[in-house]
Order: sequence, then C-alpha cells, then structure tokens
Amino acid sequence: MTSITNNIDSISLDQPIDGKNGTPSVPVFNALDQAKEILRLEIQGITEILNQLDHNFEKAVSLLAECKGKVIVTGMGKSGHIGNKIAATFASTGTPAFFVHSAELHHGDFGAIDGRDLVLAISSSGETAEIRLALDHLKRLGLKIIALTGNTNSTLAKFADIVLDISVSQEACPFNLAPTASTTATLAMGDAIAIVLMMQKGFTVKDFAKSHPGGMLGKQLLTVNSIMRSGTAVPKILTTTSYDQVLAEIENKKLGLTSVCDSDNKLVGIITDGDLRRATVKYGKDIFGKSAADLMTSGAKTIKADSLAVEALHTMEQYAISDVLITDDNNALIGVIDLKDLLKAGVI
Repeated sequence: MTSITNNIDSISLDQPIDGKNGTPSVPVFNALDQAKEILRLEIQGITEILNQLDHNFEKAVSLLAECKGKVIVTGMGKSGHIGNKIAATFASTGTPAFFVHSAELHHGDFGAIDGRDLVLAISSSGETAEIRLALDHLKRLGLKIIALTGNTNSTLAKFADIVLDISVSQEACPFNLAPTASTTATLAMGDAIAIVLMMQKGFTVKDFAKSHPGGMLGKQLLTVNSIMRSGTAVPKILTTTSYDQVLAEIENKKLGLTSVCDSDNKLVGIITDGDLRRATVKYGKDIFGKSAADLMTSGAKTIKADSLAVEALHTMEQYAISDVLITDDNNALIGVIDLKDLLKAGVI
C-alpha cells in the first residue's frame, strides 16, 4: 500500500536481501532477529497512524452512526482484502456492512447500493483506477464517502467527505515494496472505527450473541432461555405439598431437587436431596407429616432467562450447585437449567 518508488531505483532485481553491491553472498541470517524487526516496523506503522488521528476520526464515527443504510466497504488488491475484514467486523458489531470489490462496482454491483448507504473507500495511493472511476457515480447517488488513504492530496481524498490518514513511513518488507506495515495499520484503523462505533451505539454482549450463533464463540454466547428446561420439565410444587408428593416430584424430574412456589407461581424456595436428608435427621418419623413449606430452603439461586449460559455456569461454580432456577422480573418461576444442559449445549 506504500508507494513503490521509494527504493526501487536502487534495487537490483536479483539482489539478495542481505547482499552487498549486488554480489551474491550467503549472509548470516537470524530468523528471530528478522522477525523482531518486522514486528517493530508493524508496530511503528500503527503508532504513526495513532499520532495522525484527529477530529476527522470523530466526524467519521458520527457519520457512520447516522447512516440509515449499509456501509459499503471497497478497495483493490491488499486494500480489498483488508476492506473485506473491516466490513465483516462492522457487520458483527452492530453496523450492517458488506465488501464490494472496486472493479465489480462497474459490472453490476452498483445495483446493491442505494441512497441511504455510506461508502468506506480504501486506497493507499488514493489513485486506484477502479475507485477513481466509481467516484463520480457514487456522488451522483448522493452517497457520503469516508476515505482511508495514505495520500491526503489524492483524487479519492478530494472526493471524500471525510479523510482518515493511514500513511506509514516504512513497510516491513526489506525492499519497502510489499504492503505489510501499511495494511496492518489500515486494519487497525478499521478496528478502531468499528469498536468505537459499537460502543457509541450501546452494542451489548447479548447483541453480539445474536450475530454469532455458530462455533465455540456462539456456544459461549448462548442465552439461558435457549437451553433451559421449561413447562412440565421444571420440577415444581406448592408450599402446601405433602412430603410424599415432594419425593415423587423430585424422583419424576430426575434433577435431585424441586422448586417451591406459592399459588401465584412466585418462587419461595427449593428442596434438594440434601434438604430431605437434613430434615429426616431434624424431624425423624414426624417428617411424614411435614409440608414443602417445612422442608424447603428459601433464597434459591436464580438467574434471568436472557442471561448468558456462561453466567449460569459461573453461578453453579460459585455456589457449588448443579442447577439454577430461572425467574422473570416478578420472581415468577419460568424454568431451570442443569449442569448437564450446559454440557449438552457445549458451553462446558
């Protein structure tokens, strides 16, 4: 992405990277040292665009936040590859976006764009032919353009409503040719825009879960209501339930517990196998005449249905329990989640 004219006049096409005066040689090559230098140059590139940040960044974020349509990211070559990733990051963090190859704009892809959209155009030189050809038509459509370019005096910069300077002084390539530090810096700028925009929009973890339903990440973002047991699968009795019926409910639901609710389905307690053992020691033979109200433990651990499943797991670990009851905002019982449910869903 950096101009290739910097060093090319002094480069012999068959010159070894560490050769001297074009003389073939077998230089001492330390891969670890070279890797450290490459990474240093990559970091330097990001530091440079950090120092170049100004109020145009704030204006770009505001413009993106006001966009009523989609963000169309476009670029060619390595800029296109970076643009594709930036568009994907936007889409997964609450900003509808997709990538359009600049060359394809002239062969039908303009049909995917309407006047509510906004264009994020990436070109290090700002003179990429395919982007230049698209600028007039984009403006005729009334679209706002945010330019990510290393040349703030370029054609792209002049057409753009907002310009973000992504210029770097040196590529990590030893010939200063291959886009390396510049593409890393551009990607970092795209991440900065997307995440600041996400924060400004108030995008939450639960919102993130909706756009990441698959893979390990999706499993970590599962919500309780997607895997909890509900309806008749939930062990539940009333405070007036007899000892025999308490035993029957615990046995039938196979969770080693039952919730205890009042006549309005409000959760008032829980009875576990351990509660029954302790009650047997306390009451002896008199236990057969006791009701659920006598046997229960109040203050059962609960969670909301829209909580993440990993939050339920954390509650189980924190209190050394294998089940958590789910209640609504009025403390009405709506479900239960068991450790086996988390295992089956792949949360563990």
